[in-house]
Amino acid sequence: MGRIRSLKPMPRIRVLIVDDHPLFRDGLIQALRHAEDIQIIGTGDNGIEVLTLVNELMPDVILLDVNLPGINGLQVARQLHTQHARIRTIILTAYHDNEQVILAARSGAIAYCAKDILPDQLITIIRDSMQGYCHLNNQRMTLAERDQWLQETIQRSASAAYADLDDHLAPLSPREMEILVMITEGLLNKEIGLRLKISEQTVKNHITSILRKLNVKDRTQAAVTALRRGWVRIEDHTNQ
Repeated sequence: MGRIRSLKPMPRIRVLIVDDHPLFRDGLIQALRHAEDIQIIGTGDNGIEVLTLVNELMPDVILLDVNLPGINGLQVARQLHTQHARIRTIILTAYHDNEQVILAARSGAIAYCAKDILPDQLITIIRDSMQGYCHLNNQRMTLAERDQWLQETIQRSASAAYADLDDHLAPLSPREMEILVMITEGLLNKEIGLRLKISEQTVKNHITSILRKLNVKDRTQAAVTALRRGWVRIEDHTNQ
């Protein structure tokens, strides 16, 4: 008789979920729970926390909301791509536009998905990400195809937003994100200073930095950019 060999189980895909809505986090956990090759190793609810959780948990894949307290998902993706290139970042968002897909790809995200994605589709994307595939612009691509698509899309676009990501989408600091939220509330510089207990001139300095990083001309454009890209929710701060 031949010798019976026990097969080693394949390692499960370690997934970290980061979203500030508990119901959505719970929904993702339930949706992924039946996939035997996927293990949910933790959850988080803000952008700053992600960077700590990654060092503690060492996930293979991160499901990351765009709109997070602290720093937004695209900024987190960019830092993760720099510091932990092996981790696959999948952006989940309720806000979808072509520019945001480009920014996600340039930030290092391997996939960009709508939040109403079907569970089986998300599971496929998670598995594909471990095989080196990207899912962007409703397309499944190899990394080489992704790079080519990104280059061609940038070349076709007249928008400097795509070509100058490093200049205009430098990560906002937590304080700048606080001020950006307050700008969307319509607060004046003096009111922002009183709320944060900083001088009006310091507020002006922060706003100058925000405008430069977002590549916009004034506070109104900064607020529109933040809201349109889903970095800020109006309802997040109506009770403050």
